Amino acid sequence: MYQGKGEKHWFIPDGYIPEVSSGMLTSHESVCVLNRSSEEALLKFTIFFEDREPMEDILVTVPPRRTRHIRTSSLMKNGAPIPIGVPYAIEVISDIPIVVQYSRLDATQAENALMSTMAFPIK
Repeated sequence: MYQGKGEKHWFIPDGYIPEVSSGMLTSHESVCVLNRSSEEALLKFTIFFEDREPMEDILVTVPPRRTRHIRTSSLMKNGAPIPIGVPYAIEVISDIPIVVQYSRLDATQAENALMSTMAFPIK
């Protein structure tokens, strides 16, 4: 069966959800996943912090041959979201190879900024 291209283990070291947004847009971050496989991908997220224990084993699925844009504010562990205004890092482990990109919309001031970068793959 075709597994697609990509890796199973990814890191995103710079995460931050601002406490305040301005204007009509809300600041947010997304983990953008491409699953080229003909199988569903099961992702396990771990969120690391500077001053507290990680949020572990947050499960997300990505259907076969689809993309999924996962807002980090939607990732929850035991009903608790990632705290806003707190720096964090993300580890993504998948059961099959995927491609991971990270995007941030910063709407903390009138001049909005959008940045996007590939996550760091581990072989």
